[in-house]
Amino acid sequence: MVRYEILGSLEVIHEGRICTPTPPKVRTVLALLVMRANRVVLVDSIIRELWGDDPARSAVTTVQTYIYHLRKLFAKEGIETPERTVLESRARGYLLRVEPGQLDAEVFETLLDQGRTHIESDRPEEGAEVLRRALAMWTGPVGANVTFGPALEAHAIHLQEQWIRALELRIQADITLGRHRELIGELRYLVGTYPLNEWFHRQLIVALSRSGRRGEALQAYHHLRRVLSEELGLDPSPDLQRLQREVLAAGAPLRPGLARAS
Repeated sequence: MVRYEILGSLEVIHEGRICTPTPPKVRTVLALLVMRANRVVLVDSIIRELWGDDPARSAVTTVQTYIYHLRKLFAKEGIETPERTVLESRARGYLLRVEPGQLDAEVFETLLDQGRTHIESDRPEEGAEVLRRALAMWTGPVGANVTFGPALEAHAIHLQEQWIRALELRIQADITLGRHRELIGELRYLVGTYPLNEWFHRQLIVALSRSGRRGEALQAYHHLRRVLSEELGLDPSPDLQRLQREVLAAGAPLRPGLARAS
């Protein structure tokens, strides 16, 4: 079975062989077809992705050439056969036919939905396990070896937001399961990587406080307040301010913060 991977470098894998096209613009065309799997991608959309608002006069012919190279590659690797058409021509564009389980981004989003359902059904252990499987599918930034135009950039942003959502839900499940100490190192890394994400800061404060490290929890709050003030001229949210008061008063916040709503 052929597999298409986009959660990291774009790869086409068939029977254990990597069959990814080498020319950069052919890879961009393939990435667009993969991201819009089973939907028609108009020739105009491909042209805009490759050349923006200043296409070459031969743009349509050049796109046809890129599609020809993809078909030739698919035929050579046995991905497409006389009995099985994978890359279809339509009236004004092309469609890449992808079966369930062949595209990693689709599998990831299915696992994300399953993990969310487990957590909402008060099954945090199952939810955390499913979400770990989902997050393990990522090997790097979306389409790391592809040059993006506007459409691919929008798809990549959507998938990145879904990755953050999966991470939030998995952390939420682990906090519910009392894994505060195990989370501290990961949360320190996340607040360093996403310094304006208050949710990650909140979970770090919760994890530190529940691990008996109240002083460090308060330091984490003051660090967040300084970052928000310097970067945005803002104070922490009312929820974070309440959390600080809980830590000061009791040394252990009463409730973990929920991941933000979808």
